[in-house]
Amino acid sequence: SAELCLLPALTTLLPPLPAPGAPGPAEAGLGALPAELRAAVRTLVGDLDALFTALGLREESFAVGTLSRVVAAELASYAPARNRRRMATSKASIVFVDRTLDLAGAVGHHGDNLAEKILSVLPKLPSHKTDVMVNMAELTALQTTDETCSIIAPGCLSQPNDPAAKALWESFMNLKQKEAVMEARRHLVEAASRENLPIKMSMGEVTPEQLSSYIQLFRNNLKALENHCGLLQLVVATVQTLKHPQTSKWDNFLAFERLLLQTIGESEMPAVLNQLLPMIKSYNERTKDDYTCEDFLVLLVYMYSVVGEIKSGKELDAAEKEVKKALVKAICDEPEPSPLLQKIT
Repeated sequence: SAELCLLPALTTLLPPLPAPGAPGPAEAGLGALPAELRAAVRTLVGDLDALFTALGLREESFAVGTLSRVVAAELASYAPARNRRRMATSKASIVFVDRTLDLAGAVGHHGDNLAEKILSVLPKLPSHKTDVMVNMAELTALQTTDETCSIIAPGCLSQPNDPAAKALWESFMNLKQKEAVMEARRHLVEAASRENLPIKMSMGEVTPEQLSSYIQLFRNNLKALENHCGLLQLVVATVQTLKHPQTSKWDNFLAFERLLLQTIGESEMPAVLNQLLPMIKSYNERTKDDYTCEDFLVLLVYMYSVVGEIKSGKELDAAEKEVKKALVKAICDEPEPSPLLQKIT
């Protein structure tokens, strides 16, 4: 039977704690959830049933985690689903897994992967969750300093009709960043050679500026642009990601996480928190390379997720108190809190 893994990261990160006297986590049902989360669970169950109906599946559900058990139980008792299971001809196993069981996976900055960086730093394509907007101004004669220029329709990563672009995107996902960027240059040089464009292959490290100079060769050749539009969109996305200020911060996150994993076995949590404390700066003290309040919330979630069981005590209480104080001050000093900070506060 096919196995379908779904991660129901619904409207909240953490499943709600039971109220005093309420059923414990193992017994919690849909009625124990807040109204907004109940509606989200019912919507998810309806969507899953529609998917399984279209596929003609009779599912066997497994759940790992409190919220997943609620979703699986609701799907099992859903009346349209019961009718479908009687009529379905194919079998499948569905495994629900709470994202809260792996928060480190959700907030970590994993490895040296160009695809993940592109998806993280470029703005989302409207009405899409997994594709991004690529600013296409570089492929035109339009001169603008406005990064949010909307005169030209944005490019994107999905290029199903371009074999070279599909191969390059596979490289972005499977190779290390340095190798993936070299693949981008190779594909670009091959495309330019096929179009008889005056390109000079250079060796050594690939820079965003070098890729941009290659892209310029296509700019005034409409036939070459049309033939290689998908590939060019991916290379432009690469250039914009490598130049993006968030990319250097990504590398800082990754370095901190690796250092934390090395030191957490030798140091107690208070020592790690004290090390983090000087890095928490208010808006007026921060430079573009410093962590924002949201960045620290992500770091703290990662830290507490990888540490596991923490020994409580006066030293930990004192360290946590100082971090809380610094973080609250930084949040209160924000001139324009982000939507995330507004939601949290």
